[in-house]
Amino acid sequence: MTHAPNPARDRRRTVVVGTGAIAGAHAGAVAAHADRAVVTHAVDLDAERARAFAEKHGIAAWGTDLAEVLAGRPDLAHVCTPPGSHLPLAVQCLEAGVPVLLEKPPALSLAEVDQLIAASERTGVPVAVVFQHRFGGAGRLARRLLAEGADGSGIGRAHVAVCDTLWFRPEPYFAVPWRGLWEVEGGGPTLGHGIHQFDLLLALLGPWQQVSAMAARQARTTDTEDVSAAVLRFERGTIATMMNSLLSPRETSTIRVDADHATLELEHLYGYGDDAWRFTPAPGHEGLADVWAGGLDGAPSGHSAQLGVLLDALDTGSPLPVPLAEARDTMELVAAVYASAFTGRPVERGEIGPGHPFYTRNDGDGAPWPPLKP
Repeated sequence: MTHAPNPARDRRRTVVVGTGAIAGAHAGAVAAHADRAVVTHAVDLDAERARAFAEKHGIAAWGTDLAEVLAGRPDLAHVCTPPGSHLPLAVQCLEAGVPVLLEKPPALSLAEVDQLIAASERTGVPVAVVFQHRFGGAGRLARRLLAEGADGSGIGRAHVAVCDTLWFRPEPYFAVPWRGLWEVEGGGPTLGHGIHQFDLLLALLGPWQQVSAMAARQARTTDTEDVSAAVLRFERGTIATMMNSLLSPRETSTIRVDADHATLELEHLYGYGDDAWRFTPAPGHEGLADVWAGGLDGAPSGHSAQLGVLLDALDTGSPLPVPLAEARDTMELVAAVYASAFTGRPVERGEIGPGHPFYTRNDGDGAPWPPLKP
């Protein structure tokens, strides 16, 4: 491990594990909280990539030996590697006594999430999963107003919702060896892309109850799907549709929720501020517009927003946001979408568990199309 002086020993010491594209968001989030935290190490299988990343972000040390870094007991490990390596790396951190902030998706399957939960419980060390859209100010306000409205007060009960992740990934995107393969990526846009948006939908509407879905490989040279669609029923009765696509040239990420007294709408791409939301009160409830406007705090969504809440939790000894138990709900929906799409029947929440073919692999016994990648 190559070192440079680090004068910031009074701040939370964090390490970035994996220095690919998403790692920059983690380094930037720590920099946004520079008075409270510092990245002390960058770790990657490729020493030169780790060095370049460290130099770009002003990180004091870099190298390839994670065990050596963990021996120094940092306060937090940001695991930013491809999905297929999340489970072993996170477990390695937990066994060293180091809490983990784990990039999405947290694992390749529901079974791997349960293994992570077991490792966290066994070691007593927490894991938080990156679902940063939960932490924008407008998203938090929407969640509160919908929770308050569940009993008929405020904006009332949610009845209808739409959640679409319509992105575009050209063929060269899938040239990276781990992309488009069930064994190492775990799935297509249902798992790796749309999960941002429908995790926020679950945070807004509460637990889902049943899903009916379709998925297809329409255009990309992958083993995984490049598009999926689903209809969901939530425990509170809301009916929602969900589309996840990598074939949409005009890219957008949207959520719409229609409640008794108002419609909430969000349109953005990779992160939102207050101006990405629209609040429309129903006739006779125009005063709710002032409730919405008065509750906005201007905080954008993003890794920095979630990290701030996480640092607060470390300071107070509170549960880290978003804990594995909550992330499991989102991953269970992922597995259920695939199970419904590939079997042609609805899937209930709680149905997929040990012994179920979609518990250990999101393609179950195999996708309904032939493999393309070797």
